[in-house]
Amino acid sequence: MGKPFTFDRVVRIVITLVVLWGAIWLIGILKNVLLPFCLACLLSYIMEPFVEFNQRLLHVKKRVWAVFLTLFDVTLTIGLLVYFFTPIVADEIDQMGAILKNYSASRVTIPYLPSNITTEIENKLNISKIIATIDSGKGLSLLDKGESLITGTVDFFMHSVEWLLTFIYIIFILIDYNKLGEGFKLLLPGKYKAAILQIGEDVKDSMNKYFRSQMIIAGCAAVFYCIGFSIVGLPMAIVMGVIVGILYMIPYFQYITLIPVIVICFIYSLDGSVDFWPLFGQCLLVYVVSQCICDYILTPKIMGKSMGLNPAIILLSLSIWGTLLGIIGMIIALPLTTLLTAYYKKVIIDHKPLSSPTEI
Repeated sequence: MGKPFTFDRVVRIVITLVVLWGAIWLIGILKNVLLPFCLACLLSYIMEPFVEFNQRLLHVKKRVWAVFLTLFDVTLTIGLLVYFFTPIVADEIDQMGAILKNYSASRVTIPYLPSNITTEIENKLNISKIIATIDSGKGLSLLDKGESLITGTVDFFMHSVEWLLTFIYIIFILIDYNKLGEGFKLLLPGKYKAAILQIGEDVKDSMNKYFRSQMIIAGCAAVFYCIGFSIVGLPMAIVMGVIVGILYMIPYFQYITLIPVIVICFIYSLDGSVDFWPLFGQCLLVYVVSQCICDYILTPKIMGKSMGLNPAIILLSLSIWGTLLGIIGMIIALPLTTLLTAYYKKVIIDHKPLSSPTEI
C-alpha cells in the first residue's frame, strides 16, 4: 500500500507541480539566453577528455594551458577541413550552375516525370535566381541557406553574437570544470543532497553512455554516406554526408536530408547526361545500406542495449524537449526521457528511495 493522500501531501504535490510549471514557463522565456550556455556545456562536456589528455601530455597543473591547446586543436582541425573541402564544394556548385544554364537554354525534359510537376519544382526552386546567385560569386552562401533549411535554429546562432558568447562560456567552463562540479555540491541542502547527487550521477552516466556512443556512430554514418554518395556520383557528396552525420545525433532526423538530395538529383539531371530516377534510386540504396550497417551492426556493438523507448515516445520526447530547449533539447531528449522513465518506475511504481543507483 502506498502512502495515503493526506492534506499535507496533497499540498506538497500541488506546490511541486506549480514549481515545475513555473520552471518550464521560465525556461520558455529565457530559452534564447539559456541555449548558448547549454550549447557551451555540451561542447565542454565533449572536449573535456581532450583537455585532460592535453594536460597529461603537457605535464602542467594549470588547466588553462590545456584548455587553450584543446581549443587550438579543434580550431585547426575545423580550419583544415574547411581548407580542403571548400574548393571541392565550390567546384560542384559551379558545375550545378552550368547545368542550370544549359537547362534554361535547352529545356531538357525528365523521363517519367509529368511536365506539371517539373514546372512546379522550377517555380519553387526559382532557377533564374539560383543562376544569378551563382554568377555573382555567392555560391557558398547558397550552400549556407540550404543547410539552414535543414538545421533550423543553427542559422540563428550563425548570424548572431551568441556564437562569441558560447565560445566565452566554453573557455570558462573548461578552465573550472571540476571546481564547478564541486561548487554545485556545496549549494545543495543537506536533506536532499544524497538524492540530488544520485540524480546527477545517473544523468552523467546516461549522458556518457548515450553521447559518446552516439557520436561514434554518427561519425561512422557520416563516413558511410560520404563514400556512398561519392560512389553514386551525387554532387556535394561530402557536404551531404557530413550533414547526415550531424543530424544522426537526433533520432530519425537524418531522413530530412532526403529533401535536399531530391533537389540535387533533380538539378543534376537537368543537363540530360544523368537520369533523375536511377540517380535518386542509387541514393536511396545508400540510405538503406548505411542505415542497416548503423542500426544492426554498429549500434548493438557500440551502444549496447537500446534505450528501450517506443518510436512514438521518441518522437513525442523530441517534440517536447525541442519546444523547451530548441535543437539542444532534441539532442538530449533520448537520455533524459529514458532517465525520467526509469525514475518514474522506481519512485512512483516501485516506491523505492532515490539513494540507491537507478538502472538505466
